[in-house]
Amino acid sequence: MAAVKPVYFGAFLVTSQVFYRTAHCFALVNLKPLLPGHVLVCPNRVVPRLKDLSTEEVTDLFLTVQKIGKAVERIYKADALNIAMQDGAAAGQSVPHVHTHIIPRQMQDLEKEDQIYTMLESDDGDLLRNYLEARHPSTLEGMKAIAGHHGPAAVIGDADSKAVSGGGGGRPKFPTVNMGERKARSEKVMKEEAEWLAKCLKEQEEEGLC
Repeated sequence: MAAVKPVYFGAFLVTSQVFYRTAHCFALVNLKPLLPGHVLVCPNRVVPRLKDLSTEEVTDLFLTVQKIGKAVERIYKADALNIAMQDGAAAGQSVPHVHTHIIPRQMQDLEKEDQIYTMLESDDGDLLRNYLEARHPSTLEGMKAIAGHHGPAAVIGDADSKAVSGGGGGRPKFPTVNMGERKARSEKVMKEEAEWLAKCLKEQEEEGLC
């Protein structure tokens, strides 16, 4: 049996969180989902901006977003989806790796429908902060991948390092939304969710639903 190729989100090893892969991208479960079913879709190549991707990569990315969106909407019995991309540090991106948020929504799941955007831009939605707080493993290989695209200043060195942007002073500070006792999930919990989603997705594919 062939070994599973490691997958990195920025400098972070996330192989166990991945539930879907294509030739150019992957989908993974979230460390601290803002709502149930909140997942990410990323290109395999670690690049910070959408404009850095090739036409083939962009096509694959958004076809995958469409596919995963259809799947999680059905799996989580949602009424709609929020699909969002923070394209650059000034837009709220914390990890310099293109990623699209897919968030299943139900009527009246939040006090205000557009509150989700404030949540994405708050500390709760700061992916770099979340990964570092959880002391998620950062490997030399992943760090080199970041450095190759953004220069040494963008490398995530350890769990106590701070975000550094290669192009504009890091992620801007947005108000924090009080989400109670939201904590980073364990590797075991995320792995189990990823395996469950992969199974559900395969069943939907076999039924021609996505």
